Amino acid sequence: MNFIRWHYSDTTLRRSEKQAESEKTICCFPYNRWLMFPAAFIFQAVCGSLYAWSVFNKPIDRHIYGADAKNEPLEVNAPVTFYLAVGFFGFSAAFNGPWLERVGPRKASLVGTFLFFLGNMIATIGIHVKQIGLVYFGYGVVGGAGLGLCYISPVSALQKWFPDRRGLAAGFAVCGFGAGSIALAKVPEPLITSIGLTKTFLTLGCCYFAVMFLCCLVFRVPPPGFVVNGLDVYRNKVNENGDIEAHNAGSSANNIRNPASTLTLIQSIFSSEYRLIYLMFFGNSIAGLVFLSRLSNIAADVFTKSSTDGATVVSINGGFNLAGRLFFSTASDRLGRKNAYIVMLLWQVICLASLPTVMEARNYPAFLALIWTLTACYGGGFGCIPAFLCDMFGPTNIGALHGIILTAWSIAGVGGGLLFTAIFNNMRSNGYKVSDAWIYGLNLYWLLAICSLGFLVVLFVRTSLRDRLLPRVEGEFTRVRIFGRLIRFGSFGVQTVSKQQEDQEWDAYVDAQSGHHSESSSTATANEKAFGDKAEVTDGVKV
Repeated sequence: MNFIRWHYSDTTLRRSEKQAESEKTICCFPYNRWLMFPAAFIFQAVCGSLYAWSVFNKPIDRHIYGADAKNEPLEVNAPVTFYLAVGFFGFSAAFNGPWLERVGPRKASLVGTFLFFLGNMIATIGIHVKQIGLVYFGYGVVGGAGLGLCYISPVSALQKWFPDRRGLAAGFAVCGFGAGSIALAKVPEPLITSIGLTKTFLTLGCCYFAVMFLCCLVFRVPPPGFVVNGLDVYRNKVNENGDIEAHNAGSSANNIRNPASTLTLIQSIFSSEYRLIYLMFFGNSIAGLVFLSRLSNIAADVFTKSSTDGATVVSINGGFNLAGRLFFSTASDRLGRKNAYIVMLLWQVICLASLPTVMEARNYPAFLALIWTLTACYGGGFGCIPAFLCDMFGPTNIGALHGIILTAWSIAGVGGGLLFTAIFNNMRSNGYKVSDAWIYGLNLYWLLAICSLGFLVVLFVRTSLRDRLLPRVEGEFTRVRIFGRLIRFGSFGVQTVSKQQEDQEWDAYVDAQSGHHSESSSTATANEKAFGDKAEVTDGVKV
């Protein structure tokens, strides 16, 4: 327990002055932050090979258990590997997030790369000796854990390098993961035909390792005191003298800074905002994981399309997933993270509410329009979440918080998939056929309920400086801002706060903080000077 408490308490990256200086160059050339974009994209594309696992299922099962006259495997166990990999992916990302922040993205991504390579080699041995247990352990456990660490490493670094374009940086990174899942799915089958299953795993594992290793050499965090376009890594405005300016949060807002500058990891994890964001992300991702994973089956069963048409629809759907990740994350830089999620979740609610009617009417064009809109919003959720977390809780906490929130994705995929399958199988046992739209439509209602909950939850996430810092009044449980008006919920019921009353409360709070600041200014100045002189502290940000 003491280890866990320490592990999730300290996320400070310490490095020597010599190390920080060496990271300012790469191959004798000055390091440019834009190098992170192609390196992160390629690195994430290789990680996205996880989603291509399904192409290995039948070849592995046929190789280990043999095949019948129709060349179908006698036993089907290989798909379990994917579920193990997804589970350990989420666990590794959640557990190793604090360690990533302490050691930096290069070392963390290198460890993740070696684990993924080792997992592939163990799986290769398992296939060669026909032991499915080694495949489970190699690719599922070891490889999955490596991928979880690899996934969050470049995202964490990009959020520090691009405080002025956090949405774009996050979207571009996770867009690579989606692109890899499409491109690399076409590679294994020709290789298996050409050189065999065992050598395919060996070849791909070595190629993945070489590409990922080179990308790792590019990863690093900004130098101490890094400022770009007038912003430090916390998005605090920095003037020409290097001093942090106060955030303009209203009248008399001197000395009021971004709360993310001072939040510890433990404070962030147990904050009400993080819990709400976790539920919001769960609601945003569950429909995409559960319903869209059966898109090919729905096209064939309900709309009587051929397998070729189904594959085409799935491929185009993957394109909308990628487009959503990049579009919504980039738009969130202007629109705002919370507003972006409100738009995405609202569209998901509308799509899920409309799908049962459209499917009953067998309106295929309308079905595709709704599905592709739903998918774009699902992808957009992954694109926006790193930047949202970084804005709310700071760049030094992003690795751990992003890792933990990915467990919502794991729970949605595994738990939601089991519930969907249970309802589907129960309806079949009661006489429904797979061609009946209702056998899929019934599941849409509980998905709609969860997505609607996510939409309601995001409304209560406090993102503005006033909403987060203004003390609660007696009896207040929570608050929400609708069309600029603050609304309180508490033992007193629902209370709408006038603009005048809000300004008075905020001015009183700022005056109290200013008085406290004046009393301790000399001590704070001395502490800031000492803090700034410590060359080992990575961010070099005075908080």
